[in-house]
Amino acid sequence: MKLAFIGTYPPRECGIGTFTKNLFNSMLRNSEHRKSNHTGFVIALNDNNLSYEYPEEVKLTIKQEYQEDYLKAVKFINLSGADLCILEHEFGIFGGQSGVYILPLLHRLEVPLIVTLHTILKAPSYNEKAILKEICKMAHKIVVMNRKAIEFLTSIYNVPKEKIVLIEHGVPDIHFDQLASKKEFKLDHKKIILTFGFIGRNKGIETVIKALPNVVQKYPEVIYIVLGKTHPNVLRHSGEEYRTFLMRLVKTLQLEKNVIFLNEFIGEEDLFKYLCASDIYITPYLNEAQITSGTLSYAVGVGSAVISTPYWHAEELLGDGRGVLFNFNDSDGLANTLAALFDHPEELHKLRKKARDYGRNTTWPKTGEKYLAVSINTLKEELEVIEKRQTELDLLILPPFSLTHINRLTDDTGIIQHAKFGIPNLKEGYCLDDNARALLMVLMAYRQMKDNRALELSPIYLSYIHYMQNVDGTFRNFLSFNRNFLDEIGSEDSFGRTIWALGYLLGNAPNDAYYQTGRLVFFDAAPNFEKLKSILSIANTMIGISYYLKSNSSDDSMTERLRNLANVLIAHYHANETPDWKWFESLLAYDNGILPLALLHSAEILNDHKITKIAIASMNFLTAHTLKDNYLSIIGNENWFEREGERSVFAQQPIDAMAMVLMYHQAFHLTKDKEYLSKLYTSFLWFLGENDLRMSLYDFETKGCCDGFESYGVNRNQGAESSLAYLISHLTVLQAHEEFHMVE
Repeated sequence: MKLAFIGTYPPRECGIGTFTKNLFNSMLRNSEHRKSNHTGFVIALNDNNLSYEYPEEVKLTIKQEYQEDYLKAVKFINLSGADLCILEHEFGIFGGQSGVYILPLLHRLEVPLIVTLHTILKAPSYNEKAILKEICKMAHKIVVMNRKAIEFLTSIYNVPKEKIVLIEHGVPDIHFDQLASKKEFKLDHKKIILTFGFIGRNKGIETVIKALPNVVQKYPEVIYIVLGKTHPNVLRHSGEEYRTFLMRLVKTLQLEKNVIFLNEFIGEEDLFKYLCASDIYITPYLNEAQITSGTLSYAVGVGSAVISTPYWHAEELLGDGRGVLFNFNDSDGLANTLAALFDHPEELHKLRKKARDYGRNTTWPKTGEKYLAVSINTLKEELEVIEKRQTELDLLILPPFSLTHINRLTDDTGIIQHAKFGIPNLKEGYCLDDNARALLMVLMAYRQMKDNRALELSPIYLSYIHYMQNVDGTFRNFLSFNRNFLDEIGSEDSFGRTIWALGYLLGNAPNDAYYQTGRLVFFDAAPNFEKLKSILSIANTMIGISYYLKSNSSDDSMTERLRNLANVLIAHYHANETPDWKWFESLLAYDNGILPLALLHSAEILNDHKITKIAIASMNFLTAHTLKDNYLSIIGNENWFEREGERSVFAQQPIDAMAMVLMYHQAFHLTKDKEYLSKLYTSFLWFLGENDLRMSLYDFETKGCCDGFESYGVNRNQGAESSLAYLISHLTVLQAHEEFHMVE
């Protein structure tokens, strides 16, 4: 069995790194199974552009904030012959917001995944919860280190209990004589209290220092050793502020002879000498939110007498008399506990014995055997790494269709274009693009579902379109919240989207009043059709004309206009076409699927084989660049995709996913090829987490859709464009599902 490990790694000074190294050694080097030829390698995380002299088992490094390094790493794993990957997860060691950069790596992984969770938050942020849930979905097994972690995963993150394995934190099998260790440190005849680990304000060391005066008064030979460097993140942002505060406190309380600060990150052998030398070990953390503490595990494992505040890991690990708990920030209570233990050495002996007996079962060799057993069992299970999708989407996975967020964004003027998270951002006012999309969406909803609220909303959006039309048939785009025009003539793209919505209205009007208003605006705008220059606006206009002609096929003049516009697109296609580039421009930009979609609609109306051929060719080209590995990877708007260049992954936007859904739906409608339904469903699942970040854009609480995702993670704002793109796509899926059964 060949194993790939992902985590930080020594010589980087990091607790996760020490854990990864011990796990690697215990599974592959110090294991009873080493005769079975288990092998492995490590992919190490580097921080802040630092580099390290790694040992030979580290075959590749990932710079924390370099997205491309994560993709290089997963390619390396997939081609390495590894049978299984083990990930050490801690939010702070991966790049992007809340460590989101690890998701694309895991999504592309072609071998089973075991994840060790070092932090599980009780009150996670939206991104933290979403990321951890996605990691747990992709993992075949999830290793946690105590029962509280299992409780959190099942109740907060909805992880199936059968996925979770409890393996306690491993402890090096190192022991030293207490008296000899004290003598080596020239601390014989001293009573030693020890705290070790990275130093930061949440560690509560001041609680111990404040407790010492009362203890020292009775036992002047007490020495409190604070062993550890300031945490690198704290050092970057606050320097040695906390350590300086502690040293001032020591001086104020006149404890200079009783407190020693050792500002270093020491090796495990020296660390265990200090642990064995100590009489009492203390973790005085300031709050309960600590699901795992490696320092506490080490102290118990080596057989220390431990005193701790009752954070989650300590409550569980120190139960059954393996340690003593005192309240958070309770210096007086701690002073009494310390004095009582020093007064009764036999109690210290009992604590050490119980801890030592317990620690025998948590040594790294035994922990490594447990991880090996989980790994072997995982490989025995028949797990499909890449899920094979069926042609037909299970509609049960769709959230219920809801206009809740659209209602929130809509007032009597129109739909507000932007939102701060799920709240309308009135400062940004309204735009024609979104009111046109909103009209299209509610007309679709009423046609398919006879949704009365959709019918009530439709005149609001139609009246906005009418209000924004100029005398010459063009449209303004932007309107402030106090109803002031913000432009004279809107973009050609907004014009085209409006014609699309109006054309759909003329083919699917719920009553005559709406039809007559829509017809008036549509034909007032018609003289501008041939003036359009933007191919995207031409494509949107073609779709609107096609919808109009479906119910007005005798309008020869409009049919000829559609043919002329289609020829413009075809001319652009031929001007840019090469053997390897089947597209209308020299780049793939945004809303790409609209261009083939327009030709597919035109082909249905005009019955022109030449148009159909180019529509299919351009659609296949777009598919080849965006729909692979069984999920949709949209061309990002960060830099787009120039011919001969590299495509941009970020920022991906919902309107692009909508365009793909609509494109494949029209392709199925035209050809009856069920393969397009499969592609349609795959494209829709982009909204629900089948994307490069493996994060859902749909917000199940607000019923809105996030505005896309950037390199740092999901953009949580839920404006009209994104939410309407989701709802139009949702309605298209429902329509496609009905059409599929009609074909059957």
